[in-house]
Amino acid sequence: MAKAKTSFVCSECGGVCPKWEGKCPHCGAWNTLQETRDQGGAPHRYAPLAGASPVRKLSDIEARELPRQPSGISEFDRVLGGGLVPGAVVLIGGDPGIGKSTLLLQALVSLSRSVKVLYVTGEESAEQVALRARRLDLATSDVNLLAEIRLEAITAALAEQQPSVAVIDSIQTLYSSELSAAPGSVSQVRECAAQLTRLAKQTGTTIVLIGHVTKDGSLAGPRVLEHIVDTVLYFEGDTHSSFRLVRAFKNRFGAVNELGVFAMTDRGLRGVSNPSALFLSQHEQNVPGSCVMATQEGTRPLLVEIQALVDTAHVPNPRRLSVGLEGTRLAMLLAVLHRHAGVVTYDQDVFVNAVGGVKITEPAADLPVLLAIMSSLTNKPLPKGLIVFGEIGLAGEIRPAPRGQERLREAAKLGFGLALVPKANAPRQPIEGLEIWAVDRIDAAIARVKEAT
Repeated sequence: MAKAKTSFVCSECGGVCPKWEGKCPHCGAWNTLQETRDQGGAPHRYAPLAGASPVRKLSDIEARELPRQPSGISEFDRVLGGGLVPGAVVLIGGDPGIGKSTLLLQALVSLSRSVKVLYVTGEESAEQVALRARRLDLATSDVNLLAEIRLEAITAALAEQQPSVAVIDSIQTLYSSELSAAPGSVSQVRECAAQLTRLAKQTGTTIVLIGHVTKDGSLAGPRVLEHIVDTVLYFEGDTHSSFRLVRAFKNRFGAVNELGVFAMTDRGLRGVSNPSALFLSQHEQNVPGSCVMATQEGTRPLLVEIQALVDTAHVPNPRRLSVGLEGTRLAMLLAVLHRHAGVVTYDQDVFVNAVGGVKITEPAADLPVLLAIMSSLTNKPLPKGLIVFGEIGLAGEIRPAPRGQERLREAAKLGFGLALVPKANAPRQPIEGLEIWAVDRIDAAIARVKEAT
């Protein structure tokens, strides 16, 4: 019998090497090459079901809007871009116990009222899934369930049942008999994902894959897994909190960075209609070190409270710590504050936090962070009902943020009466109930706030 050949596959980029190396020659990642056995034969695995596709001119192809199937959960549909697209493959990841299986079971029950669905469970038995559905008080009479981890059996069931939507829980538990590697290995995850994606594109079945995550929060398995699928969603938030955030990091059919907010209840996950209330602390009176910013998550404006604490350092190297914001950007902002506003913090510990566990990555948080730091340093609260956003450059200028009008309208809707914004974001038409302070430099913004306090 011929000796099985082995190769080494990178878990980050999926590159193949003939021998083990400490550094992947394709992407440069260290210690990511994993040994796998090459399988001969079976060239038919990726043969098209209905013959080869003909070559066509792009101008001859009719472009039409893809129909969407609402899942029945409004926040989930928002993250997906309006609903599930036929033939799309969605990958959703998150920490264990955060609610991935619960959310998708709820979505399948809602979808089963109008279309045929299939739930494939590889991590739990059929009885465990039924017990969870009973605990959530879900009517699952029209939900088909398959407890299986063999890829060939799953594809056969998909071909026989022909569901409109199928959920695979999870992709790391599946294995193909064409490969000898264990379930969850690089080769098995890549093979199973490729086969299921091919099946979804050729049959029009929407397939939702649940993926495990590593200790640093990224999806486990080869990086090519995220390239294969159409949409990548991540669960965010603390498992000890009752709130869950679902964010889109990749979406071929909608906006990226879209955010869905859920509350975990004894009846499963429920969408939150006013998520801004989650990220605002309820103070009886204004407190120093607190500033409310208007951020944009995808197409949704959100109001988030930024808190800062400045205290005298008792060590030679003052600490700079930020939670929910970019840590490296905080040091840069403090340098700008010193150079262009004359505020010294080199002998102070500075701590910054975004309330509610939300992660803010956009630079429009720069101005709220510095105003919160100034408020804590001087021990004076900011004016009541103030909303702030704006990016700060190294020269001390305040740059505009995208979709400024939507941010201001959201603030006015929630009862804020004062807005400190970049001059380029000043609205041409006044917004009812909202006074606008337009500034172009950090020193002017601080001076304006000091006058009001």
